[in-house]
Amino acid sequence: MGPLCGGELEGGRFFLINSESETALTKELPERAQPPELSHALPSHAMDALIASRHSVRAYLNQPVPQALVQEILQVAARAPSGSNIQPWRVYVLSGAALTRVSREVCLAHDQSAAHLVEPGKPSPFTAPYAYYPRQWTEPYLQRRRDNGWGLYKKLGIEKGEKDKMHRQHQANFLFFGAPVGLMFTLSKTLERGSMLDLGMFMQNTMLAAKARGLDTCPQAAWLPYASVVMPLLGADPEQETLMCGMSLGYADTKARVNDFHTPRESVEGFAHWVSEPAACGVQSMEGRLHPTLDRHLSTSPP
Repeated sequence: MGPLCGGELEGGRFFLINSESETALTKELPERAQPPELSHALPSHAMDALIASRHSVRAYLNQPVPQALVQEILQVAARAPSGSNIQPWRVYVLSGAALTRVSREVCLAHDQSAAHLVEPGKPSPFTAPYAYYPRQWTEPYLQRRRDNGWGLYKKLGIEKGEKDKMHRQHQANFLFFGAPVGLMFTLSKTLERGSMLDLGMFMQNTMLAAKARGLDTCPQAAWLPYASVVMPLLGADPEQETLMCGMSLGYADTKARVNDFHTPRESVEGFAHWVSEPAACGVQSMEGRLHPTLDRHLSTSPP
């Protein structure tokens, strides 16, 4: 494996893993190396467009990404909020020969796992470090998951029962869909579930910062069952850290039909509840026993 070097992201950590002779992280950043200073708020339509344009890209060009650009993206992403500002995220940045090795080893493990699945009663030798999906699916989540999976397969011309094609498509995850850069996100095992929220906000920032710079991404939980294979190849201690997610990063292949696949979103009416009156919940009313601070606030609030 190539050299491992690291840096600080306002308390979080990132690691660059590549090869001295082969790397897709070029060190030159054309024209600018620092994000622009924002003295005023961005127009809402610009931010809205950025958020709405992000989607999971599953085919990339073989075009190098400057290392300085990746570092810039991560530095901006590190402005994500976290409880008590602990900034728990850790990121391993893969490229070149190191990325190729991780892909090769996990593809072999994926093939081995599939071979176990075809033998009734024989479980896969690989297990995820945590349960990303529910053990028992319920609605509406089950239908959304089915719509997503079959919608993608339809775009790719994969029919029900074509298990070999499904296997190859799933395995494309472990090639980072051809992206020249792969990101692996981990958390310390000393932390609790709240840090998963912090990491999620950091990852969203990463995807938006990449999109703002002409790059695309795909967050990937598919790596989780193979954490025992991935972690040693990163130089990470699986006794100290948990692999939480992977992510592809690169320039989208706009000619690939898979990148025309866009998933729908529920309307606000489907998930937002507007609460302006107290609910009748059977709890003893606290009316007449307001806290002094709240009492003063209500007495000065506009009607």
